[in-house]
Amino acid sequence: MKIQVLGALCAEVNGESIVPSAAKPRQMLSLLALRPGQVVPVPTLMEELWGATPPQSALATLQTYILQLRRRLGSAMGSGVPGAAKEVLATRHGGYVLEVPSEAVDVHAYERMVAEGRSAFESGDDAVAADRFRQALTLWQGPSLVDVRVGPVLRIEVMRLEESRLGTVERRIDADLRLGRHTELLPELTELTARHPQHEGLHSQAMVALYRSGRQASALEVYHKLRVRLIRSLGVEPSPRVQRLHQAMLVVDPQLDVVAGPKRSSTFDLYAA
Repeated sequence: MKIQVLGALCAEVNGESIVPSAAKPRQMLSLLALRPGQVVPVPTLMEELWGATPPQSALATLQTYILQLRRRLGSAMGSGVPGAAKEVLATRHGGYVLEVPSEAVDVHAYERMVAEGRSAFESGDDAVAADRFRQALTLWQGPSLVDVRVGPVLRIEVMRLEESRLGTVERRIDADLRLGRHTELLPELTELTARHPQHEGLHSQAMVALYRSGRQASALEVYHKLRVRLIRSLGVEPSPRVQRLHQAMLVVDPQLDVVAGPKRSSTFDLYAA
């Protein structure tokens, strides 16, 4: 089985899709897919499908959805393996479990590559870190579960994945900055700061990339626009770390050089308290 949740939901067995067309069975499959090999309790599935007030028929309806999905599984697996669908989508005490290897689901391959990238980053191997982060990000085909109507449980999972994605982008940019790729990063950082107008980390990276590209005035302008936006929208100043980065640029601090500072931290971290 091959399952993709980093984008539109896709689940195939022997090249045949087993994704239901109805909304609630798609939610159920998505939640089970995000936790391969783990029992998803019936109350959790019911909360996802119906929220805090499930109908009296919820349990029977849930069992019907499980049966429908097993039928799709069985059809894709072929008639030569009787009962195999019940082994893949298995009933356990208090819930159901999708018995597939975690690597069959793209999110787990993504998280493995991110972990490898973080390990390389912390050891100072920037080239390997940037490569692993980049490979992890190529698994994303769009917003997570973009074609699934999510309930309260999946909504949290989607938020977690999107935060992880943005964090991985940041760490990959950190590695690229340490490798001296500041000029190449400018178009991407321009887009990212436009999409995330209050994100201090991305704006700090844009400032550093511009500064190292010989565009000190543009770097300071990024700070000015961020500060105005934060004050108008939230009534707060930029964090002390961003303010210290701004001051470092005003005084041409040598720590801003691409080769300065400890290898295990980003330039932004140099100005942490």
